[in-house]
Amino acid sequence: MSVSEVLRVAGRGEGVTADGRFVPFTAPGDMVDAHGAVTRGPHHQEPPCRHFPECGGCQLQHLDDIAWSGFIVDRIAGALAQHKLVTEIRPPALSPPRTRRRATLHAERRGRQVLLGFTGQGSHTLIDLAECHVLDPELFALLAPLRGLLAALLPTSRRINVHLAKADQGVDVLLDGLEAEGLAAAEAITAFAHRHQLARFSMDEGLGPTARWEPDPVTITLGGVPVPFPQGNFLQATPEGEAALVAAVREIAGDAGTVADLFAGLGTFTFAFPKAKVYAAEAARDSILSLKAAAGSARRMVFADHRDLFRRPVTAADLDKFEALVIDPPRAGAREQAGEMAKARAPVIAYVSCNPNTFARDAEMLCEGGYRLDWIQPVGQFRWSTHVELAAKFSR
Repeated sequence: MSVSEVLRVAGRGEGVTADGRFVPFTAPGDMVDAHGAVTRGPHHQEPPCRHFPECGGCQLQHLDDIAWSGFIVDRIAGALAQHKLVTEIRPPALSPPRTRRRATLHAERRGRQVLLGFTGQGSHTLIDLAECHVLDPELFALLAPLRGLLAALLPTSRRINVHLAKADQGVDVLLDGLEAEGLAAAEAITAFAHRHQLARFSMDEGLGPTARWEPDPVTITLGGVPVPFPQGNFLQATPEGEAALVAAVREIAGDAGTVADLFAGLGTFTFAFPKAKVYAAEAARDSILSLKAAAGSARRMVFADHRDLFRRPVTAADLDKFEALVIDPPRAGAREQAGEMAKARAPVIAYVSCNPNTFARDAEMLCEGGYRLDWIQPVGQFRWSTHVELAAKFSR
């Protein structure tokens, strides 16, 4: 009977054998016979969570860290190869288990029971989490009490989103898609928030989030600066992941005295340069207003610009004024802005990406414009996930 070894893990998490078969939940080094029976190899670990593989929160719990790192590097190298690019890819910086400080869960009622968790792999089935090996324990500890609160608030026919994030003042909770009017609901929410010492409890009934409990203004500290944290706003998934990306960007920019931070968000990278003059551009109004307020309070040399970089990218002529460019676009990449950057004369570019495919597309544009792709620092902050992030250095 022919047996074939699993050589790598494909983009969606299946193992790929030497004879070209795609076998789910296998790791490099596993052996697969002609009938699909798997003999585990040295990199196949026992998944730690009872909900794997049904839960969509993780896809790769069967891989050890060596295999997961290999998957991340292969994803990036494969995307680069599509655009005929090659560079040094450093060992990935992996976030430990139970460090996710933000997550979007879903909740719905089933009779008297409230289910709260992630949806299943490739389905809308809701997995009611009895354990979780990726969430920060402080976030997971809220799930059982939240089920109790939602049992009193949640109607029978609706699924809602539950956004959780760890802020400086504690856990920030946002319920999206739920109406809770009346004195009884208000008292239940206040009692819940007080009992669990929440930083904030907000609800979005369709017109935007409204805080129902916020004893002190909620902030998230970035680069030593407390930044007002709008409800449901973007935050790097783990402190370790954020630290790895910031360290890479600082290494790339070096002692640059002038920095352009494009798609700046709340200022993860803006505030990483306390001695530089920073231009920060961001399209989300609440984010750029928070960044601007924080920079003013900290007396940082920051010019905050409310700007849609897809419709109105910063021109090459303006980018020429900076010693370092930092860009951290959404998953769609930054085709328009990358086109202007490719024509700029800035000495270095730090490109932070959460999508190797759109990164490679934009990297090809930068290289065609005369930049050199020096190295890539992969970051795995979505533990046991196929989601890959990176920071890359380009220079002239």
